[in-house]
Amino acid sequence: MTNPDVSASHIDQETFSEHSAQRRLGGVAWLVLGGTALTFSLYQLGMAAFHPLSSLVMRALHVGFLLTLTFLIFPLHRRCRLDRVAPGDWLLAGSAFLLACYQWIFEVDLIQRSGDPTTLDLAVGTAMILLVFEAARRILGPALPTICALFLLYGLLGQHLPGDLAHRGYDYAQVVDQLAFGTEGIFGIPTLVSASYIFLFVLFGSFLEHAGMINLFNSIALGFVGHTKGGAAKVAVVSSGLMGTISGSGVANVLTTGQFTIPMMKRFGYSGVFAGAVEATSSMGGQIMPPVMGAVAFIMAENLNVPYLEIVKAAAIPAILYYATAFWMVHLEAGRKNLQGMPKEQCPNPWRAMREQWYLVLPLAGLVGMLFNGYTPMYSGMVGLALCAILILGAAVAARLSNTAFRFVFWIGVGLGASLLVKWGVYPVLIVIGMLVLGCLGVQGGRQTLGIMRDSLIDGARQALPVGVACAIVGIIIGTLTLTGAATNFAGFILKIGADSLFVSLLLTMLICLLLGMGIPTIPNYIITSSIAAPALLDLGVPLIVSHMFVFYFGIMADLTPPVALAAFAASSIAREPAMKIGLKAVQIAIAGFVVPFMAVYDNALMLQGDPSLLAVAYIVGKALLAIALWGAAAIGYLRAPLNIGERIWAAAAAFLLVAAIPLTDELGFAACVVFVVWHLLRTRRPKLA
Repeated sequence: MTNPDVSASHIDQETFSEHSAQRRLGGVAWLVLGGTALTFSLYQLGMAAFHPLSSLVMRALHVGFLLTLTFLIFPLHRRCRLDRVAPGDWLLAGSAFLLACYQWIFEVDLIQRSGDPTTLDLAVGTAMILLVFEAARRILGPALPTICALFLLYGLLGQHLPGDLAHRGYDYAQVVDQLAFGTEGIFGIPTLVSASYIFLFVLFGSFLEHAGMINLFNSIALGFVGHTKGGAAKVAVVSSGLMGTISGSGVANVLTTGQFTIPMMKRFGYSGVFAGAVEATSSMGGQIMPPVMGAVAFIMAENLNVPYLEIVKAAAIPAILYYATAFWMVHLEAGRKNLQGMPKEQCPNPWRAMREQWYLVLPLAGLVGMLFNGYTPMYSGMVGLALCAILILGAAVAARLSNTAFRFVFWIGVGLGASLLVKWGVYPVLIVIGMLVLGCLGVQGGRQTLGIMRDSLIDGARQALPVGVACAIVGIIIGTLTLTGAATNFAGFILKIGADSLFVSLLLTMLICLLLGMGIPTIPNYIITSSIAAPALLDLGVPLIVSHMFVFYFGIMADLTPPVALAAFAASSIAREPAMKIGLKAVQIAIAGFVVPFMAVYDNALMLQGDPSLLAVAYIVGKALLAIALWGAAAIGYLRAPLNIGERIWAAAAAFLLVAAIPLTDELGFAACVVFVVWHLLRTRRPKLA
């Protein structure tokens, strides 16, 4: 075991909670914590590989591990001592796991008396619900537990509300049975996806981070764009976008890459507010960037019963447009402030970085390739993890081979062996890893490599806590909506408005998603908004995937939108600027995140829905890029030269016309764009030298 203090400090730098302080433990407490986290990861790998338990028991034990680790890591409040676990938290941690085991021990009895819980069942169910609420409060802050508590109160007391808001009434036993023992409550689909898919992908990201993927991403970004105009901010956009492909949390992305990019942007002339906004915007964009999409892609595929590939296909173009917007915005800001790039000699050679650490890209490439070729996310995640383990161990062995030819032959062998893992299946994967582990024990530096793998397993379990606890508590909302049918009433309200104006319905849905998403991580964000708002859009004729993507995108934008902008608050702690100013600037930079979903509703080709022709896709993408370019110029106030107020209004109006989907708007938008560009070129042309 590594030095407790070193390990703890490393984990704190990762900042897995979006709100709370974390304990820095040593001694026996750290051994218990590390052992529990390691056991959790190994348990999840065993479940994914062999499926020895029923689905409901697997979910219950998953939640039990989540709660146990949460009470060991996160204190009751920020003012508590952080160097030890309070006696009450030891009790809560043990009780949480024992209560989760109740589902396992009495599995048959609970099935036989389903719908008719005993007094003991009600006591266990009530305690479990309360522990989930407390764990969510500690790790996620008060916003999400408060929203879930309101839904719980609605389920218990909603019959007393006036008019259409009221339901027929349910007694306490019905509500607890629904939320604590069935598959519609805290052990519902979100927890199933967390236990089946999300944990594997969080673990996958942890392995890559420990192997040095963050350094590789930074080197690539610095090498390719660091020396260009405004290169420091472009590095932030590129590195955060790359990090987003493996990260499950936008806020964690801010706190990981932002430690490097925000000070660098400030050093090269960007204001602290703009630097924080760029990092927040770029990091949140990772949540809509395939293949992981903040792990929502897997929940959405499961929820909609569509192939994962369909979700990725729909998300691809909007994600590219989002990052194109951020890149364009920082380019214009650099032009407005005349900010130059970094000296090229100070930028690393990206080709050299890739040549030296090329093997780190293989697990990600293999994972994406398998997902795109129809393999299940669980199997793809298992093979991806196996590739990570093999390549990390292989790198340790290769580093000890003195002859270049030997190293080349060794890597060829590793590559061929890894390529066969897909065909072989899980058992040979474990055998190969075991053989490499034994081989690594006899190689100098091999034990250190195994230590990296062990720390990856421990950190992966800790990184999974916010996502997993969030998946458990949003089951309260889903269970209440399923029991009472409240979502149907809300959909009817939206439908009534949509009968007169689809745009007004979309606008109202956007505002509701921004409101519901404030202060809530990505996954519960999507689950809440899709449960309440997406069905209404579907009934208005919006295609299934487009309607869910619409609410998902605006749920993500809530983390940038004041007053509760988690990504902006995270960035403000590094930039040392007011979070509200950063949030407002981030909204400006992320304008595509607000515009593209509307364009996709009116033209589904933007999300590749309905088998569009190549020409149709090219047209809508070109129109979106043109609108983004105009909006960027209007927002920053600069193109080739500073824009006056009249030019900015004209550019914004032309961009709006390109987004609107009513007769003649495209023609008017293109004409306004031509007039604006010609006028600006004439006004800013340089006089010829005599």
